[in-house]
Amino acid sequence: MSELAELIAGWAQPGRIEWIGVRPDRRAPMTAVEELTLTANGLDGDRGRAGKRAVTLIQQEHLSAIGSYLGQGSVAPDILRRNLVVSGINLSALKGREVRVGDAVLRFTVICAPCSRMEEALGKGAYSAVRGHGGWCAEVVQPGRVKLGDVVQPVD
Repeated sequence: MSELAELIAGWAQPGRIEWIGVRPDRRAPMTAVEELTLTANGLDGDRGRAGKRAVTLIQQEHLSAIGSYLGQGSVAPDILRRNLVVSGINLSALKGREVRVGDAVLRFTVICAPCSRMEEALGKGAYSAVRGHGGWCAEVVQPGRVKLGDVVQPVD
């Protein structure tokens, strides 16, 4: 393995699940839960879709960054409509990798770009504030349970 490949494969510490939310219907408010099951089709109780976008994740550290770009405090995770909020590990460094989240294994696929609803939810400029900080979409490689406080780390 080259030195660069070794650096890219490295990570400092595991992350942690800080918040879990599901959207039972389109435009319905997010429901925060303490644990759930990730199935081959996505999250139990979520209206999401199977495949590359079955689960959405965002870094907790980015919630305050988005808020600061809007001149306010940290943004609440339910407003951004992501399923899992993770702290302590750089999610961008996990693109294309298999990642253990609780008992499940996910593969990060594509960025979770902001939608036009961000302006509606957070006000003028919110779309741009979320750009580059909106998180990641993932597919479910191995179904399993996920709960608050679970470890998030690459599968080596």
